[in-house]
Amino acid sequence: MAADPLQRIVVNPELRFGKPSVRGTRITVGEVLGFLAGGAAEAELLRSYPQLTHEDVLACFAYAAERERRTLAVPA
Repeated sequence: MAADPLQRIVVNPELRFGKPSVRGTRITVGEVLGFLAGGAAEAELLRSYPQLTHEDVLACFAYAAERERRTLAVPA
C-alpha cells in the first residue's frame, strides 16, 4: 500500500458533487463504507466494483478515521 493511503481519495467539485471519491473512479467513500456497513463482505464489494482494490477499501477506512479525528465535539 502507498505510504499515505489518503492519496487514493480525491475531492473534485466536478465529480459527484465534490464528495470524496476513490481516485480514478466515480465511486465515493460513502458508497464503499455504506456497502460494507450494510453487511456485505469486502469480496462482494470488489466483485460488484471490479475497478476497486483492497488498498482502495483501506483508503476509504483511513479517510473516514481521519475525518472522525477532525470532527469537533460540541458538548450538549
